[in-house]
Amino acid sequence: MLQRRKFLFAILALAPTLAIYAWVRVYPIGDVLRLSLYQWNLLSRNKPFIGLENFRALLDDQLFLDAITNTSIIAFGILAITIPLGMGLAMLIHARAASRLSGFYETAIFLPHVASLVPAAMAWKWIFDARLGPLNALLGWFGVQPKAWLFDPVLAVVCIIVLGAWQALGYAVLIFLVGIKNLPTAPYEAAKIDGASPWQSFRYISIPLLKPITLYVSVVTLVAGFNVYAQAFVLASDSQGAPGRLVRVLVLDMMENSFRNYRFGYAAAEAVVLLLVVLSLTAIQFGLLRERGGRA
Repeated sequence: MLQRRKFLFAILALAPTLAIYAWVRVYPIGDVLRLSLYQWNLLSRNKPFIGLENFRALLDDQLFLDAITNTSIIAFGILAITIPLGMGLAMLIHARAASRLSGFYETAIFLPHVASLVPAAMAWKWIFDARLGPLNALLGWFGVQPKAWLFDPVLAVVCIIVLGAWQALGYAVLIFLVGIKNLPTAPYEAAKIDGASPWQSFRYISIPLLKPITLYVSVVTLVAGFNVYAQAFVLASDSQGAPGRLVRVLVLDMMENSFRNYRFGYAAAEAVVLLLVVLSLTAIQFGLLRERGGRA
Protein backbone atom coordinates (compact mmCIF):
# COMPACT_ATOMS: atom_id res chain seq x y z
CA MET A 1 0.00 0.00 0.00
CA LEU A 2 2.85 2.36 0.89
CA GLN A 3 4.67 1.55 -2.35
CA ARG A 4 1.52 2.27 -4.35
CA ARG A 5 1.13 5.65 -2.68
CA LYS A 6 4.76 6.49 -3.43
CA PHE A 7 4.21 5.51 -7.06
CA LEU A 8 1.08 7.65 -7.36
CA PHE A 9 2.85 10.57 -5.71
CA ALA A 10 5.73 10.27 -8.19
CA ILE A 11 3.29 10.21 -11.13
CA LEU A 12 1.40 13.25 -9.84
CA ALA A 13 4.64 15.12 -9.20
CA LEU A 14 5.93 14.43 -12.71
CA ALA A 15 2.61 14.98 -14.49
CA PRO A 16 2.88 18.80 -14.90
CA THR A 17 6.42 18.55 -16.26
CA LEU A 18 5.50 15.72 -18.63
CA ALA A 19 2.42 17.61 -19.79
CA ILE A 20 4.46 20.74 -20.56
CA TYR A 21 7.10 18.67 -22.34
CA ALA A 22 4.48 16.92 -24.43
CA TRP A 23 2.87 20.24 -25.34
CA VAL A 24 6.05 22.08 -26.37
CA ARG A 25 8.00 19.11 -27.80
CA VAL A 26 5.89 16.12 -28.79
CA TYR A 27 2.79 17.92 -30.10
CA PRO A 28 4.73 20.22 -32.53
CA ILE A 29 6.55 17.22 -33.97
CA GLY A 30 3.28 15.39 -34.50
CA ASP A 31 1.72 18.48 -36.08
CA VAL A 32 4.65 18.86 -38.47
CA LEU A 33 4.25 15.22 -39.48
CA ARG A 34 0.56 15.89 -40.18
CA LEU A 35 1.24 19.08 -42.16
CA SER A 36 3.78 17.32 -44.37
CA LEU A 37 0.95 15.18 -45.78
CA TYR A 38 -1.16 18.17 -46.86
CA GLN A 39 -0.92 20.84 -49.53
CA TRP A 40 -1.06 23.42 -46.75
CA ASN A 41 -0.84 26.85 -48.37
CA LEU A 42 -1.51 29.84 -46.13
CA LEU A 43 -3.17 31.81 -48.93
CA SER A 44 -5.55 29.04 -49.92
CA ARG A 45 -8.68 27.91 -48.12
CA ASN A 46 -8.41 24.50 -49.74
CA LYS A 47 -5.78 22.38 -48.00
CA PRO A 48 -6.19 18.88 -49.48
CA PHE A 49 -4.55 15.72 -48.23
CA ILE A 50 -1.88 14.71 -50.78
CA GLY A 51 -0.08 11.89 -48.98
CA LEU A 52 3.64 11.71 -49.81
CA GLU A 53 3.45 14.14 -52.74
CA ASN A 54 5.49 16.79 -50.87
CA PHE A 55 8.29 14.28 -50.32
CA ARG A 56 8.26 13.28 -53.99
CA ALA A 57 8.47 16.93 -55.02
CA LEU A 58 11.52 17.39 -52.78
CA LEU A 59 13.48 14.93 -54.93
CA ASP A 60 12.99 17.21 -57.98
CA ASP A 61 13.72 20.44 -56.11
CA GLN A 62 17.29 21.52 -56.90
CA LEU A 63 17.24 24.18 -54.16
CA PHE A 64 16.37 21.54 -51.56
CA LEU A 65 19.07 19.18 -52.86
CA ASP A 66 21.65 21.99 -52.73
CA ALA A 67 20.50 22.92 -49.23
CA ILE A 68 20.73 19.41 -47.78
CA THR A 69 24.13 18.86 -49.45
CA ASN A 70 25.56 22.11 -48.06
CA THR A 71 24.05 21.42 -44.63
CA SER A 72 25.56 17.92 -44.52
CA ILE A 73 29.01 19.18 -45.52
CA ILE A 74 28.88 21.92 -42.90
CA ALA A 75 27.63 19.60 -40.14
CA PHE A 76 30.28 16.93 -40.76
CA GLY A 77 32.98 19.59 -41.21
CA ILE A 78 32.17 21.09 -37.80
CA LEU A 79 32.13 17.59 -36.29
CA ALA A 80 35.51 16.68 -37.84
CA ILE A 81 37.13 19.78 -36.35
CA THR A 82 35.37 19.92 -32.98
CA ILE A 83 35.87 16.35 -31.69
CA PRO A 84 39.67 15.92 -32.05
CA LEU A 85 40.46 19.55 -31.27
CA GLY A 86 38.11 19.60 -28.27
CA MET A 87 39.58 16.42 -26.84
CA GLY A 88 43.15 17.62 -27.39
CA LEU A 89 42.53 21.02 -25.80
CA ALA A 90 40.78 19.38 -22.85
CA MET A 91 43.81 17.15 -22.30
CA LEU A 92 46.16 20.15 -22.45
CA ILE A 93 44.04 22.15 -19.99
CA HIS A 94 43.84 19.15 -17.66
CA ALA A 95 47.62 18.77 -17.81
CA ARG A 96 47.90 22.43 -16.76
CA ALA A 97 45.32 22.10 -13.98
CA ALA A 98 47.88 23.11 -11.34
CA SER A 99 48.55 26.39 -13.13
CA ARG A 100 46.99 29.61 -11.86
CA LEU A 101 45.84 30.28 -15.42
CA SER A 102 43.82 27.07 -15.76
CA GLY A 103 40.56 28.92 -15.01
CA PHE A 104 41.44 31.51 -17.63
CA TYR A 105 42.07 28.81 -20.23
CA GLU A 106 38.67 27.21 -19.57
CA THR A 107 36.85 30.56 -19.64
CA ALA A 108 38.59 31.77 -22.79
CA ILE A 109 37.68 28.61 -24.71
CA PHE A 110 34.09 28.49 -23.42
CA LEU A 111 33.27 32.17 -24.11
CA PRO A 112 32.54 31.70 -27.85
CA HIS A 113 29.83 29.17 -26.97
CA VAL A 114 27.86 31.74 -24.95
CA ALA A 115 28.61 34.70 -27.21
CA SER A 116 25.65 36.08 -29.15
CA LEU A 117 25.61 34.46 -32.58
CA VAL A 118 24.99 37.44 -34.84
CA PRO A 119 27.67 39.77 -33.37
CA ALA A 120 30.14 36.88 -33.44
CA ALA A 121 29.29 36.17 -37.07
CA MET A 122 29.72 39.86 -37.92
CA ALA A 123 33.18 39.81 -36.32
CA TRP A 124 34.13 36.76 -38.37
CA LYS A 125 32.72 38.44 -41.47
CA TRP A 126 35.23 41.24 -40.93
CA ILE A 127 38.03 38.69 -40.46
CA PHE A 128 37.14 37.04 -43.78
CA ASP A 129 36.61 40.33 -45.63
CA ALA A 130 38.45 40.26 -48.95
CA ARG A 131 39.79 43.84 -48.78
CA LEU A 132 39.89 44.84 -45.10
CA GLY A 133 40.05 41.49 -43.31
CA PRO A 134 43.12 40.56 -41.24
CA LEU A 135 43.11 37.02 -42.66
CA ASN A 136 44.07 38.15 -46.17
CA ALA A 137 46.59 40.59 -44.67
CA LEU A 138 48.19 37.71 -42.74
CA LEU A 139 48.26 35.48 -45.81
CA GLY A 140 49.78 38.35 -47.81
CA TRP A 141 52.89 38.23 -45.60
CA PHE A 142 53.47 34.69 -46.90
CA GLY A 143 52.93 35.69 -50.53
CA VAL A 144 49.40 34.28 -50.80
CA GLN A 145 47.07 36.27 -53.05
CA PRO A 146 43.95 37.74 -51.37
CA LYS A 147 40.89 35.52 -51.62
CA ALA A 148 37.22 36.41 -51.75
CA TRP A 149 36.38 34.13 -48.83
CA LEU A 150 32.72 35.04 -48.55
CA PHE A 151 31.92 35.32 -52.28
CA ASP A 152 33.22 31.95 -53.43
CA PRO A 153 30.74 29.07 -52.88
CA VAL A 154 33.42 26.63 -51.71
CA LEU A 155 35.39 29.07 -49.54
CA ALA A 156 32.16 30.38 -48.02
CA VAL A 157 31.28 26.85 -46.86
CA VAL A 158 34.74 26.60 -45.29
CA CYS A 159 34.19 29.92 -43.50
CA ILE A 160 30.85 28.70 -42.10
CA ILE A 161 32.50 25.49 -40.89
CA VAL A 162 35.24 27.49 -39.15
CA LEU A 163 32.68 29.73 -37.44
CA GLY A 164 30.53 26.76 -36.40
CA ALA A 165 33.52 24.85 -35.02
CA TRP A 166 34.71 27.95 -33.14
CA GLN A 167 31.34 28.19 -31.42
CA ALA A 168 30.99 24.47 -30.70
CA LEU A 169 34.53 24.01 -29.42
CA GLY A 170 33.98 25.58 -26.00
CA TYR A 171 31.13 23.24 -25.05
CA ALA A 172 33.04 20.21 -26.33
CA VAL A 173 36.14 21.11 -24.33
CA LEU A 174 34.05 21.62 -21.19
CA ILE A 175 32.37 18.22 -21.48
CA PHE A 176 35.63 16.44 -22.34
CA LEU A 177 37.30 18.14 -19.39
CA VAL A 178 34.62 16.87 -17.02
CA GLY A 179 35.07 13.37 -18.43
CA ILE A 180 38.88 13.49 -18.15
CA LYS A 181 38.73 14.63 -14.52
CA ASN A 182 36.60 11.58 -13.68
CA LEU A 183 38.77 8.98 -15.41
CA PRO A 184 40.25 6.31 -13.08
CA THR A 185 43.93 6.80 -12.25
CA ALA A 186 44.84 3.10 -11.91
CA PRO A 187 45.25 2.44 -15.69
CA TYR A 188 47.58 5.43 -16.03
CA GLU A 189 49.70 4.31 -13.06
CA ALA A 190 49.98 0.81 -14.52
CA ALA A 191 50.90 2.22 -17.95
CA LYS A 192 53.55 4.45 -16.38
CA ILE A 193 55.09 1.44 -14.60
CA ASP A 194 55.14 -0.41 -17.93
CA GLY A 195 56.99 2.49 -19.54
CA ALA A 196 54.18 3.90 -21.67
CA SER A 197 54.73 7.37 -23.08
CA PRO A 198 52.15 10.16 -22.56
CA TRP A 199 50.99 9.75 -26.17
CA GLN A 200 50.53 6.00 -25.71
CA SER A 201 48.54 6.60 -22.51
CA PHE A 202 46.35 9.06 -24.37
CA ARG A 203 45.93 6.79 -27.41
CA TYR A 204 45.27 3.48 -25.64
CA ILE A 205 43.69 4.60 -22.32
CA SER A 206 42.16 8.07 -22.54
CA ILE A 207 40.47 7.75 -25.92
CA PRO A 208 38.77 4.37 -25.20
CA LEU A 209 37.65 5.48 -21.73
CA LEU A 210 36.25 8.71 -23.16
CA LYS A 211 34.01 6.95 -25.70
CA PRO A 212 30.74 7.73 -23.84
CA ILE A 213 31.75 11.40 -23.66
CA THR A 214 32.80 11.35 -27.31
CA LEU A 215 29.44 9.86 -28.25
CA TYR A 216 27.51 12.56 -26.40
CA VAL A 217 29.61 15.42 -27.80
CA SER A 218 29.47 14.06 -31.34
CA VAL A 219 25.68 13.69 -31.24
CA VAL A 220 25.15 17.19 -29.84
CA THR A 221 27.62 18.73 -32.30
CA LEU A 222 26.14 16.97 -35.32
CA VAL A 223 22.57 17.90 -34.42
CA ALA A 224 23.60 21.54 -33.94
CA GLY A 225 25.49 21.42 -37.25
CA PHE A 226 22.40 20.29 -39.14
CA ASN A 227 20.48 23.21 -37.64
CA VAL A 228 22.96 25.78 -38.96
CA TYR A 229 21.21 28.91 -40.16
CA ALA A 230 22.38 32.27 -38.82
CA GLN A 231 26.02 31.56 -39.69
CA ALA A 232 25.15 31.07 -43.36
CA PHE A 233 22.66 33.95 -43.32
CA VAL A 234 25.17 36.47 -41.95
CA LEU A 235 28.41 35.28 -43.55
CA ALA A 236 27.52 34.14 -47.04
CA SER A 237 26.02 36.73 -49.37
CA ASP A 238 25.87 36.66 -53.13
CA SER A 239 27.45 39.27 -55.41
CA GLN A 240 24.46 41.58 -54.89
CA GLY A 241 24.58 41.27 -51.11
CA ALA A 242 21.53 39.03 -50.69
CA PRO A 243 22.08 37.06 -47.46
CA GLY A 244 21.85 33.30 -47.42
CA ARG A 245 21.88 32.93 -51.22
CA LEU A 246 25.45 31.84 -51.84
CA VAL A 247 25.37 28.92 -49.39
CA ARG A 248 21.84 27.63 -49.09
CA VAL A 249 21.17 25.57 -45.96
CA LEU A 250 18.16 23.49 -45.04
CA VAL A 251 16.74 25.64 -42.25
CA LEU A 252 16.87 28.72 -44.49
CA ASP A 253 15.10 26.79 -47.25
CA MET A 254 12.36 25.77 -44.80
CA MET A 255 11.89 29.36 -43.60
CA GLU A 256 11.63 30.68 -47.15
CA ASN A 257 9.08 28.07 -48.15
CA SER A 258 7.07 28.74 -44.98
CA PHE A 259 7.08 32.51 -44.54
CA ARG A 260 7.91 33.78 -48.02
CA ASN A 261 6.17 31.26 -50.26
CA TYR A 262 3.53 30.28 -47.64
CA ARG A 263 3.98 26.56 -48.49
CA PHE A 264 3.80 25.24 -44.94
CA GLY A 265 3.08 21.67 -45.98
CA TYR A 266 6.14 21.58 -48.25
CA ALA A 267 8.34 23.12 -45.55
CA ALA A 268 7.00 20.59 -43.05
CA ALA A 269 8.11 17.80 -45.40
CA GLU A 270 11.61 19.32 -45.38
CA ALA A 271 11.54 19.37 -41.58
CA VAL A 272 10.54 15.71 -41.51
CA VAL A 273 13.45 14.85 -43.80
CA LEU A 274 15.81 16.78 -41.53
CA LEU A 275 14.42 14.93 -38.50
CA LEU A 276 14.89 11.54 -40.18
CA VAL A 277 18.45 12.40 -41.25
CA VAL A 278 19.42 13.49 -37.74
CA LEU A 279 17.78 10.45 -36.12
CA SER A 280 19.49 8.08 -38.58
CA LEU A 281 22.92 9.62 -38.04
CA THR A 282 22.44 9.56 -34.27
CA ALA A 283 21.53 5.87 -34.42
CA ILE A 284 24.64 5.19 -36.55
CA GLN A 285 26.83 7.06 -34.06
CA PHE A 286 25.41 5.04 -31.16
CA GLY A 287 25.91 1.81 -33.09
CA LEU A 288 29.50 2.54 -34.12
CA LEU A 289 30.74 3.71 -30.74
CA ARG A 290 28.97 0.94 -28.83
CA GLU A 291 30.37 -1.70 -31.19
CA ARG A 292 33.89 -0.35 -30.85
CA GLY A 293 33.41 -0.06 -27.09
CA GLY A 294 32.39 -3.72 -26.97
CA ARG A 295 35.47 -4.79 -28.89
CA ALA A 296 37.68 -2.76 -26.61
